Parts: sequence; C-alpha cells; structure tokens
Amino acid sequence: MKKPGYGKIRTQRPLGDLEFEIMKVLWEKGEATGKEIWKAINASRKAALTTVLTVIERLTNKGLIEKTMTEGPFIYKPLLTAEEFTREVTGKMLRDYMEVSSTSLITSFLDALTETDPKAMERLSAFIEKKKNEIG
Repeated sequence: MKKPGYGKIRTQRPLGDLEFEIMKVLWEKGEATGKEIWKAINASRKAALTTVLTVIERLTNKGLIEKTMTEGPFIYKPLLTAEEFTREVTGKMLRDYMEVSSTSLITSFLDALTETDPKAMERLSAFIEKKKNEIG
C-alpha cells in the first residue's frame, strides 16, 4: 500500500551519485530486490550491500521508491518515471537559479545542450519561435 505523498519528491537537493545509480537501475528494470540492485551497481563500482540497502531506504523515505513486502525479500520500484523525476527536479532547480541569474543559467544550459545533443538546438529554436508567436 502506498503512503500518502509517495511519488512526490521530498527533498530540494539533487540525488547523490549512489542514489542516482540506484534510481537508474530501477528505471531500467522497473522493479528489483535490494540484492538485484546491488549486483547491477557492482558491475560499475564497488559498494557494500548494506550501503546500497541503506541508500534504498533513504530513497524510500524521500518518496522516490515504493517498498513492497513479499514472502521473500522486499521488492522496490520507482514511484516516478525518469522523465517525471527529471521534470520535477529541474523545474525546482531552474526556479531557484533563475532568481539568481537567468542569463547565466540559460547560457550554461545551452552550452551543455550543444555538447550532449547538437540537434536539440534546432528543436529548441523552433520551440522558442512557437512560444514567441503565442505571446504576441
């Protein structure tokens, strides 16, 4: 049974490296036991099983993972898709940083975008033109 508020991120900070790796495993698998998550993570970095289980519990408390009891081990699954998570976290971050300097934020975003997906600039440009036309 889901607790009230599950699926709502209860933290303002971005995820730590291990937290993010755990979420990526769950987004890829859909659901997994703690041991399955630990094995997937150990393929790329060493982490103790107890450490991974502790971080999974933290993510559960943050409202990002649902923990289901079975006759065997607990089953964990993400409460937000990767897209939902990204939209919520970046929305919070953008609002916070836009208060400081919207120009610097947008410049940094565009630099990162051109490095990771140059064709996305064309899509973004078309989106900006569409928004300009909607405004007036």
